[in-house]
Amino acid sequence: MKEIVVYLIAAIAGLTILGYSVHMLIGGLVSRATEYTVIALAVLIGVAVLGFLAWDVVKRRVRSEE
Repeated sequence: MKEIVVYLIAAIAGLTILGYSVHMLIGGLVSRATEYTVIALAVLIGVAVLGFLAWDVVKRRVRSEE
């Protein structure tokens, strides 16, 4: 379970890059409030995807230990 720290760092870095890339894509084209909303939605979708991937890994590990 020591790899959980590495996974957390990678997840945080990935979500940060995701939010920044959305900022670079739409920043200045839309209002600041809209930009923040779109960034928040993109990061929430990213969290959901990463959560699903983590759930799948845990499920596969439990199966392989049986």
